Amino acid sequence: MGRAFEFRKERKFKRWAKMAKVFTRIGKDIVIAVKQGGPNPETNSRLRAVMQNARAANMPKDNVLRAIKKASSKDQADFKEALFEGYAPHGIAILIETATDNNNRTVANVRSYFNKCNGSLGTSGSVSFMFSHTCHFKINKGEHDPEELELELIDHGAEEVFEDEEEGTIMIYGSFESFGSLQSALENELKIDIVSSGFERIPNMTKELTPEQEADVNKLLDKFDDDDDVQNVYHNMK
Repeated sequence: MGRAFEFRKERKFKRWAKMAKVFTRIGKDIVIAVKQGGPNPETNSRLRAVMQNARAANMPKDNVLRAIKKASSKDQADFKEALFEGYAPHGIAILIETATDNNNRTVANVRSYFNKCNGSLGTSGSVSFMFSHTCHFKINKGEHDPEELELELIDHGAEEVFEDEEEGTIMIYGSFESFGSLQSALENELKIDIVSSGFERIPNMTKELTPEQEADVNKLLDKFDDDDDVQNVYHNMK
């Protein structure tokens, strides 16, 4: 058992840790979806989308069903979604999406991360205007033609449709507000199975840093990534 074994073991543990983090985030998404729209995915479009994402992330079906059952319990605390805005070192804008059952804890943690890494927590609206809030859907390529699909979906809010040749999939992007319309068109009108879906905050402009400056920003990003209350982090570092 030499260095190669230790390297493989370390890499496996890192992969498991990352998978556990993804499952935790999906579990919170399930709770939020069930609390808002009930436990039936046929009538709860948000829960249906989360279940698709769980399948895409290889989350075991039993885990998903347990999470739905637990979320339906009156004893399950609700998670509140909150968006934090601020600046990392070197003027990099950051948006942090959180889902928490203790807002005071989350606010304190987020503020401490900024302070420890020479960043600054901003006020609402101080950074978000630098990002476009979008939705996206991934479907299997199959026999679908991206250009024809874009024509089918443009009236439902599709802004960009393109093929990912490496994955053999098609990505569909639209505005945040178009999510429901695009989901309905894909599922009900076109009868297309959605592999995964979600939301992104895409920077309107990016800023290039030196490797040393990037390292400073990554220290802050790592702290957010390790926090269980944090769901997603977006920035405008190139």
